[in-house]
Amino acid sequence: MASVTDTASPDSAAADASRASTERARRRPPGVLRGWLFGSRLGGLIVLLNLLGLIIIISGSLIADEIRQGLVHARLESLTTQGELIANVIDQVATAGDPSPELQPDAAEGVLSALFIPRDQRARLFSAEGRLLADSDVVADRVDVAPLPPARRPGQSLRRALFGALARADPFGVRREETARRQLDHELNLALSGQTVSDVRFDQDGRRVVSVSIPIRHVRQVLGVLTLEASDVDQVIAAQRRALVPFILIAVGVALGSSILLTRLIALPVMRLARAADQVRLFRARAIALPDLDRRRDELGDLARSLAAMTQSLADRMTAIERFAADVAHELRNPMTSIRSAAETLEIARTEAARRKLLSILGQDINRMDRLITDISNASRLDAELARDTPQRIDIARLLAEVCQFYEATAKPGQAHVRFTAATGESALAYGRDGPLSQVFRNLIDNARSFSQPDGEVRVALQVTREEVMVTVEDDGPGIPSESMETIFERFYTSRPKGAAFGGNSGLGLAIARQIVETHGGRIWAENRLEAGEVVGARFVVATPRTR
Repeated sequence: MASVTDTASPDSAAADASRASTERARRRPPGVLRGWLFGSRLGGLIVLLNLLGLIIIISGSLIADEIRQGLVHARLESLTTQGELIANVIDQVATAGDPSPELQPDAAEGVLSALFIPRDQRARLFSAEGRLLADSDVVADRVDVAPLPPARRPGQSLRRALFGALARADPFGVRREETARRQLDHELNLALSGQTVSDVRFDQDGRRVVSVSIPIRHVRQVLGVLTLEASDVDQVIAAQRRALVPFILIAVGVALGSSILLTRLIALPVMRLARAADQVRLFRARAIALPDLDRRRDELGDLARSLAAMTQSLADRMTAIERFAADVAHELRNPMTSIRSAAETLEIARTEAARRKLLSILGQDINRMDRLITDISNASRLDAELARDTPQRIDIARLLAEVCQFYEATAKPGQAHVRFTAATGESALAYGRDGPLSQVFRNLIDNARSFSQPDGEVRVALQVTREEVMVTVEDDGPGIPSESMETIFERFYTSRPKGAAFGGNSGLGLAIARQIVETHGGRIWAENRLEAGEVVGARFVVATPRTR
């Protein structure tokens, strides 16, 4: 039986992907809803926080607008009721003449002076021709007052005083008065046609007013129009805006809080991950360790765990490479020492028989070094080949037939024959790379032939189960010691039975085979063949996942 090895065999890519997928699925929230919101915890948090601020602003605007509309509507109804009462009084008191009644301006003015008109309201009476007959502001002797601007301080520049005067001036006053007069005329025309008009417009001072114009009728004839204006609309709007302030402040607070929270949850951890990656790159650290991020159950936690696993895998790979380099140096040192000793002894050998023996030793050691270098080269290229080749569906039966035919076609006299037997009836398809898998079968056949008798037989068989494709390689050699069933797969392990040729094996073939098989998500193991309780040979079994 021969030997070969591998130290820490890397887990297969398929197994790693399956475990990673299972772990991600376990960390996701339960349930069938796996949409964009629940698929990402951080994404859902960002969306919810942003929507929360927007909802606060929208709801506050809607509530404040509803309040404003309600207040304006209530003000219009109040003015309408008040105006209808005043119009009825004027109709009863300030109209005269029959059958053609007319308004009496003096009597109407007396009615307005007798009635209480609040200071923030204005009542005006117009004739049927649109002429102003009475004004509550004039009747009540009201005078609009405004605070004087502050006096100019000594030393204030002329330019500053000029700018202040321009700021207090109203360059659009004439246009504003024209607009206010036009809106009032339109309202009067509608009221003179017999309609009760209520609206929100601007007066000549640019203030927003709630206005109601009520026609004064005597029987069916319109004798004039009473207009009531309330100038407290700006106060209502100001109150509405003040009502919005709490919502705006809450929305700003939510936006600031969400920004700070997202910064702490996303930006700072990402910066920490970047710094940790720089530590690995610049200071040759072997792994990233961020325990507080590892405990998170979101995408950043997944990223931290993935980076930690990746750097740990790289660290393990570096350790394996260092150990492999040390093992290579150790294995090469033995034949080199033997070659040096034989070469030094060859110079002082006195007999031809001694020289032939030394030359034979030199040849064996050179062959052993050649075998070691070839296997070491194959092992060092294995990872690159596995990463470069694209897995595909492979017919294992066809692959084994080609490998066995090659051995039969190139067999030398005295070498063991290779016989292949395949189970019929089911396809033997597996997902993998044909180059590395053929190397597995060649290594197993070479190992079996090295322990077979001259002109013996190595039997290769193929069996297909529901889940796996199983390949067995059997020989009639001395078998495997029970304590070495696992150690034979370790790198540079060689077990030579008594009488076996020294240096015929490098101790890497079985290690390479296990590494390739496990990379393909399969299994490989060794066992002894028994007959009547006696060991009659060794058997190696390779099981790879079957595909349809």
